[in-house]
Amino acid sequence: MVETSGDPPAGAATSDRPRSGAEIIGGFVKRLPNAPGVYRMIDLKGGVLYVGKARNLKKRVQSYTRLAGQSGRLMRMIHQTATMEFVSTKTETEALLLEANLIKRLRPRFNVLLRDDKSFPYILVTGDHPAPMIAKHRGARSRSGNYFGPFASAGAVGRTISALQRAFLIRSCSDAVFESRTRPCLLFQIKRCSAPCTGEISVENYAGLVGEAKNFLSGKSRAVHTDLARQMEQASDRLDFETAAVYRDRIAALSHIQSHQGINPRTVNEADLFAAHNEGGRTCIQVFFFRTGQNWGNRAYFPRADKSLGPAEVLGAFLSQFYDDKPAPRLILLSHEIDERDLLAEALSQRSNFKVEITVPRRGEKKELVDHGLANAREALGRELAEASAQKTLLAGVAELFGLSDPPRRVEVYDNSHIMGTNAVGAMIVAGPDGFVKGQYRKFNIRSQDLAPGDDYAMMREVLSRRFARLMREAGQRVSADRDDETIGPWPDVVLIDGGRGQLSIATEVLAELGISDLPLIGIAKGPERDAGRETFYMAGRQPFNLPPRDPVLYFVQRLRDEAHRFAIGSHRARRKSDITRNPLDDVEGIGPIRKRALLRHFGSAKAVGRASVEDLIAVDGISNEMASAIYDYFHEQSG
Repeated sequence: MVETSGDPPAGAATSDRPRSGAEIIGGFVKRLPNAPGVYRMIDLKGGVLYVGKARNLKKRVQSYTRLAGQSGRLMRMIHQTATMEFVSTKTETEALLLEANLIKRLRPRFNVLLRDDKSFPYILVTGDHPAPMIAKHRGARSRSGNYFGPFASAGAVGRTISALQRAFLIRSCSDAVFESRTRPCLLFQIKRCSAPCTGEISVENYAGLVGEAKNFLSGKSRAVHTDLARQMEQASDRLDFETAAVYRDRIAALSHIQSHQGINPRTVNEADLFAAHNEGGRTCIQVFFFRTGQNWGNRAYFPRADKSLGPAEVLGAFLSQFYDDKPAPRLILLSHEIDERDLLAEALSQRSNFKVEITVPRRGEKKELVDHGLANAREALGRELAEASAQKTLLAGVAELFGLSDPPRRVEVYDNSHIMGTNAVGAMIVAGPDGFVKGQYRKFNIRSQDLAPGDDYAMMREVLSRRFARLMREAGQRVSADRDDETIGPWPDVVLIDGGRGQLSIATEVLAELGISDLPLIGIAKGPERDAGRETFYMAGRQPFNLPPRDPVLYFVQRLRDEAHRFAIGSHRARRKSDITRNPLDDVEGIGPIRKRALLRHFGSAKAVGRASVEDLIAVDGISNEMASAIYDYFHEQSG
């Protein structure tokens, strides 16, 4: 790839008047090659307006210099363009993949943007242990084993793993717990695990259970079901009713999984299905996952797109971003024909090392599946539009209640959580016209060493100082006139503080020290006996006030405050759990997972390792004289 950027050649403008966006774009055209590549349109502030790809960069960019016939969206984009940057690529497919990556990373305002792009969970059956475990997995597939998925949600994975444990009795404990067990755990007692950790089942028989689970997840569910039924009948014929009951329960667990999967197609073994429905200027894209002939769930997406774009245009832009960091199946089913379908299929095939087919089915079971997806997309969009309408009404109520000039597009709420000052965490949540914006939530581990335990005022001062000092560095001063009704923007329109007059005073001081004077601040004090519905509101220049108990805006503000409280407590608990479960051996240089496991197996606990002599430590496999001395010195320096 070759990247170029810069100002247009001198002489592109013939007078002192400001050049138009079309003239600026035209200044780049002569220097562009007749080759594929990616271009970025950039505004005066350096923000990326649009990322596009082209088979021929010169022709594509030249098309933006002709204003006749351009849509209103493109006219606005051209008008705001101050400069451009380019990347030449060897092929158009390479340009397509780069375009998707840049859109997801830069999030330009004129592109269709995939929102809520979390990785999908998988089921992992490990392959690096004599007694494999079953677990939920997200992220890179760095561990050896078999991965089954994707599933649409963590809840779907959890339910499936729970049923698989009942059906196949596979362990779900970590390897460290497995190695430390001396007697079976509760899961063995309630018939969720066969307890290979203590030898309650032989390695060979356990491998048979693991094989059955893999067969079921690989699409051989009917064969597994038939084999279990046969074994149940044989046990019953032998009058071994206890064993027959075990097989009966295992069959019931498998039936439970299949009953929760909804439609299981007969003719589709592996496919992703995308159905797009457009209404009221919004688009919903329902994504269904079919693997091994089973339906592994669906998820609704509401990509950010210009209201002028139809469902096919949104779907086409959505797909390349969706597969930017996800493996593609062999078949992709679409509800609408998209531009450059063959190019996208070629790009996904090159990256996957197998042929990927993208098709819009016209008849048969595949068409029925797409129609089912469209019905789901239509229903989901209806719910989303209703919620968005209610949200806008509530935000208008917030503006009226707190005297704001316009309904806020970005509301930030702050709260702290700690226990007697330990593991103190500050939390910020964000809400806007579309509800909670969880991708912009932030937590703040309290760093100050000289805080008095439980000093909520000092904690809030640190959180707000860090948040707004960084915001000013990255986004510049807050300017009300720069409000963008298309996005929620980096600056809040109003800030809610969980606390009363004292917390509000701290927040006001922090913003004044930073030179921020026009940002509305509201303190929310809990009612007597922490009674919800009797909150008192504090604002600068106003007397404290309350709202009627059944006021919709009060309920809305309570939801915002409760979400901040939930996020703060969750962050605090995660930090506390990390501290509790942290093993002192993790801090000893040179101790990795293998040596750590060997030490714990030999001594039983980290505390016993700390009491051991150098001679005792040397007796452990893999611990040299030098390492034994390092371990001994670490624990005795810690206690000294």
